[in-house]
Parts: sequence; C-alpha cells; structure tokens
Amino acid sequence: MRIGLISDTHLPSLMRHLDELGPQIGEFLSEVDLILHGGDVVARAVIDWCEQYAPTLVSRGNNDIFDDPRAADIQRLTVDGWRIAMTHELRPEGRPMAQLLDATLPNEEVDILIGGDTHLERLEYRAGVVLINSGSPTLPHHKDTRLGTVALLEIAPDRLHAEIVSLGHTEGHANPGTPQHIEIEARRIVAASYDGTPAGPDEISALIARSQDPSA
Repeated sequence: MRIGLISDTHLPSLMRHLDELGPQIGEFLSEVDLILHGGDVVARAVIDWCEQYAPTLVSRGNNDIFDDPRAADIQRLTVDGWRIAMTHELRPEGRPMAQLLDATLPNEEVDILIGGDTHLERLEYRAGVVLINSGSPTLPHHKDTRLGTVALLEIAPDRLHAEIVSLGHTEGHANPGTPQHIEIEARRIVAASYDGTPAGPDEISALIARSQDPSA
C-alpha cells in the first residue's frame, strides 16, 4: 500500500488551492492509495481537494476549527500489520521515543508515528518506531510560500519504505527541504539515504543500533 503524507498546508492564505503552486503536489498524490494529512489544514476544502486523488484522513491541528468526519485529534490504523498513529503535535520530536509515546499515546504500542506542526521534515527509526514528519508542501521551514516537502510510506507485511520527498523549487524561492529515505525489512534497516547520498555500512550499523535502543 502506498500512503501519501502531507501536513501544514495552511490554506487559504496567499493561495486558495494547492495546485496554484504547480502540478507537483497533485502529481505526487495521484500515485497513492491513501492520504494522511498531519493537520493545520485550515479549510475543509483542502481535504476535499486531496480526496480527488485518494481517501484522506486528518489529524486535527490547532488551526483546524471545523468539524469533519475525516478529522480526529489522533488517527489510528493498521496496514499489513504495521500499527500507525498520527497526531498533529509531537514537540519536542527529539525527546526519547518512550516519552513521545507516553505523552501522546499512553499505554499504546505503534510501529509508525506521524506528526506535523513544525514545518520541518523528519525521518527516524528509533526504539522500534518509525518517526516521520512530512514537513510542509507550502510553507517549508516556515519560509514564505513555496514548494516544500511531502512524504511517502510504501507498506508490505514485512517491508517498509519511508521517504521524505522534495517537490522541487519554486522560481526565485529555493526549497529548504532535504530528501531522505529508509528501507526496513523484517523490522531491520537495510538501506538509507540523506540528500541523495546512500548510507554506508558503518552508518547502517549505527542506524540499526539506534532502532533497537529502547532509550533512543
């Protein structure tokens, strides 16, 4: 299953629709089976726009002052045995995974934890949990309106591909996002890259150790 992750669209603002930045966001979403929006949608019309491509679920952000059956404070689902939870705010994301889970999902276990809010892309595998924040496709790193980042999850029963996707550059406005990915097989990292550079054997060993460290 291919799941598209998007967050912090904050529309309407200078734009009313996501395709006003170009076709890139729509092209990305047209290739997924499900869309998970990490919140700060702002207008319900953004969910409707996303649903022209795939069913969409939203974790309600602090700027989402509307009622919609597709939105909830926490979204939970299981795909091919991978337990997924999504909530808007996980700040600070760098604290130990046990603290993150205790603060957001007490007494629950997840395999993939999705956040938003920061407008900063993040992809980690630590303490047995994949942590992913897709950043923002419209206001990356809290800069002015421009193309930013989204994320992709490709899930199979014993395999996960997680990727931060840069949408390219808006003329005159560089995209500050960094593409990166991890590949997990049998709950073990087998490949990774950062800004197009593949991780070497020593880096993979360090990533594996972090993924298995309960204190990470």
